Formats: sequence, structure tokens, C-alpha cells
Amino acid sequence: MYKLIDGKEVSNHVKTKVREEVDALKEKGIEPALAVIIVGNDPASRVYVNNKKKACEFTGMRSVEYAMPEETTEEELLSVIDKLNADDSINGILCQLPVPKHISEKAVIERISAKKDVDVFSAENVGKMWQGDYDMASCTPMGVIELLDYYGIDVCGKNCVIIGRSNIVGKPMASLLLERSATVTICHSRTKNLSEITSKADLIVAAVGRAKFVTADMVKEGAIVVDVGINRNDDGKLCGDVDFENVKDKCEFITPVPGGCGPMTIAVLMKNTLLACKKQNGII
Repeated sequence: MYKLIDGKEVSNHVKTKVREEVDALKEKGIEPALAVIIVGNDPASRVYVNNKKKACEFTGMRSVEYAMPEETTEEELLSVIDKLNADDSINGILCQLPVPKHISEKAVIERISAKKDVDVFSAENVGKMWQGDYDMASCTPMGVIELLDYYGIDVCGKNCVIIGRSNIVGKPMASLLLERSATVTICHSRTKNLSEITSKADLIVAAVGRAKFVTADMVKEGAIVVDVGINRNDDGKLCGDVDFENVKDKCEFITPVPGGCGPMTIAVLMKNTLLACKKQNGII
């Protein structure tokens, strides 16, 4: 019988701990603050930004939003980032991706000060992760680690397979698992004999962005399956990269979609903003 990994429960646990620390900081006259920039009118981006604002309210952090029109130039966006970099009252900065096509995502990511890069997308902060010398880790991969820790799942020595090699999930996920002494394999669209590789995995992290891509024949009995994917099926309902109904009974643990990894990304964002605030104020 599989055990469901409840991301909502773990997310609330993480955010509650953050709120306790935020309350303690406020007593010292320090108020953690997160600035969120959104460019254009993408509906999904607006939902994500609103969820981040709600998380700030829950944790007691100050939230500042910069909503910019679709026609905003790259120069104008970078100017706002420069302003926020120089504002000592702002501890974390994120620009909701994707940005309009005429703006370089790379330029935006690298313009945000490394000490305020709470998404942990910059080359400097990602490099620190790979060296194991970091305070903040990439939000979604660290959210997966938080889930594993909460359920007492030790990856040391385990054969872990990540499906997907993105800079946001796949690569940093490999870094965090390696740090915990897992044996890590990254698979992607050019991988040959994918099922042969995944069927030997103790832990599968699916982050490929294709609905129900991971099928039962790709999973061994007793595996742990973490589904990072967020897709919509033919009926328009949210689903993950894993064929949940057909895979679940082979698993020891499995995450649902929605309600698995999704809530953890924002929870870790709150944790990172708190860490950034503490570091900027000389507390850590």
C-alpha cells in the first residue's frame, strides 16, 4: 500500500516555522520583505504571483509587487531591478518567468543581486549549490528535499533518477541529492532505454513537463516517486508527469498533482527570503 506525500501539510509546516522566525525578527525591528515583479498579463503568472503574496501574508512578511505592462522594455525592467537591489528594506527579489520574448531571461536573472536572488537562479548561487557552500537552494528542488525529510526518507546510497535536465529543477535537484550521498542519474529527451534506467531507481523525480509520461512499467516495486510536473490533461484538469492511478500501487511513497510539490516551491521561497533577510542583517 502506497503512502501519499502531502505537500500541503509539509508546506504549512515550513511556512509556520518561517512565521515564528519572522515574528521574532519583527520584535527586533526587522521586517523581511519580498519584491515580486510581473511583466505582462499571463494568467498563470498572475496566479503564481497572487499565491506568493498570500504566502507572504501567512508568514508575516511584507510583499511588494511591481506589475509592468507587456510592452515594458528590457532596459526599463533592469532599471527596476537595480532600484530594488539598492533598497535595503527589500530582502528578496524575484521576477516572475516567463517574461515577454523581447526581454532576455538571462539578463534579468543575472541582474538580480545574488544576495537577494531568493529563486536561486543566478550563476553565482547555483555554483555555490554545486559546491555545497550555500544558504539558499533552488525552490522546487529544495521543496522536494523538504518533503523527503518530513517523511523520513533517507536518500543516502539510493539509486535516484531525475527525468529532466532544466536549470530550474533537473540540474539543481541532482546537486542536492548528490550532497546527500545519493547515486544520481539524469535522464532527458535523448536518453536511450529510459524505462530500463528508471525501472532500477529507488527514487524517481519526474520533471519533464509531459502529462502522464511516467507509466507503471517504468517504476519498480517499492519505489519512491516525486512528480514535479504540472500539466493539463485532455479534460483540462491538472495532472503531473506521472500516470498516478496506474503507478501509485507500485510505490512506497508518491506525490499527488496537485497538492504535492507545488505548494513546496512557495514555502521554500518564504524560507529563502527569511534566510536572505537574516544574512543581510548579520544574524547568520
